[in-house]
Amino acid sequence: MSDNASRDSFFALHHGLPRQGPGSDATTRRLLALCGPLPERPRVLDLGCGPGRSALLLAGEAGAEVTAVDLHEPFLAELRRSAADRGLDGAIRTLRADMGALPFPDGSFDLVWAESSAYSIGFDRALDAWRRLLAPGGSLVLTECLWTTEAPAPAARAFWDEHYPLRTLRANTAAAVDAGYHVLGTVLQPEGDWDEYYGPLGARADAADLSLPGMAGAVAATRAEIAMRRDHCSDYGYAGFALRPADPRWRTRPEAAGEAGLIRPLVAAAFGSDAEAELVDALRRDPDAWLPGLSYVAEAPDGSIAAHALLTRCRVDGAPAAALAPVAVAPEHQRTGAGKAVVRALLDAARLRGESLVLVLGHPEYYPTFGFERASAYGIRPGFEVPDEAMMALVLDGSASVPHGTIAYPAAFGV
Repeated sequence: MSDNASRDSFFALHHGLPRQGPGSDATTRRLLALCGPLPERPRVLDLGCGPGRSALLLAGEAGAEVTAVDLHEPFLAELRRSAADRGLDGAIRTLRADMGALPFPDGSFDLVWAESSAYSIGFDRALDAWRRLLAPGGSLVLTECLWTTEAPAPAARAFWDEHYPLRTLRANTAAAVDAGYHVLGTVLQPEGDWDEYYGPLGARADAADLSLPGMAGAVAATRAEIAMRRDHCSDYGYAGFALRPADPRWRTRPEAAGEAGLIRPLVAAAFGSDAEAELVDALRRDPDAWLPGLSYVAEAPDGSIAAHALLTRCRVDGAPAAALAPVAVAPEHQRTGAGKAVVRALLDAARLRGESLVLVLGHPEYYPTFGFERASAYGIRPGFEVPDEAMMALVLDGSASVPHGTIAYPAAFGV
């Protein structure tokens, strides 16, 4: 059987389907929300757009100017028809191009979007190749198939090792951080996202004419893939990643041995008193509170410490969480981005070590920038009176249950 016949049969099965991979409008909206505020008319690049379900939503709901890229012209034609039907043809333009060799200048887009398509060139290559396309402050959103267990069944591993070797969520998160991104958030896609893809695809396979060249093989491969998901859905899944390139002006890293003496005066100067510096000292002395590797600094261009941020162990109704406090920026570096850089790096480190919940008592105009929400929305509250909007929570691991109840801080906080 020729490669052309196999390819033609594959696309014959997929033409006219609402999606070309697991997904849903709800997941697209969740990933979009993780990116935070966008420009009034954001420039969006949708890579591997297929028939354009995401492109249509981004244009219609986010007011985006979307450039939709795919190698398969019939998908692009389908998208153009759908855009015209919805009155969005002026907001979406299509381009037949290879997502691994894109013709756009650096900094062309506020948002680069790739649902169920990065696998075409590989997750790591996508991270590297697409970063240059982002304007300052821009975000990259992509979804990736991954292991949801450390010990997948041999049959599932054999299947995916042959087709597309998978990694875990944590391994892909580490790859994104190593590639120079901060993680704005991740979304483990629900089973319904698979149903939206496999339901119509399975029905198309059942109705296919197996006498057509290559169709029997295409249908067999499709049924094998659907059966693998049915039998091993607990072993793997799809997850979405919302990422933003790290600010290149600030080198962030864990506090090094012997730097406590440098951090103490910075914290005191940032707050104009010794109280917060003494809090950090007390937390260092508490082995139940101190989390090794989660005291972070941002370096100024001359190598001096410009900012510091700390996470220590707290608990919510007995369940472990992490308290973000204090965050300190040297007076000469305040309002320069050093504080945001060190907080984002610290949150990345917390994700990678498996922390699932971070709490902060702070400015409600500032911390939502990092994804924090009112803790009360999760049933979490401090054991003392504070404005509701000032007590905030950030869920780092959406697959874990979020505890609710009263926050117990380390003794050093005195509350």
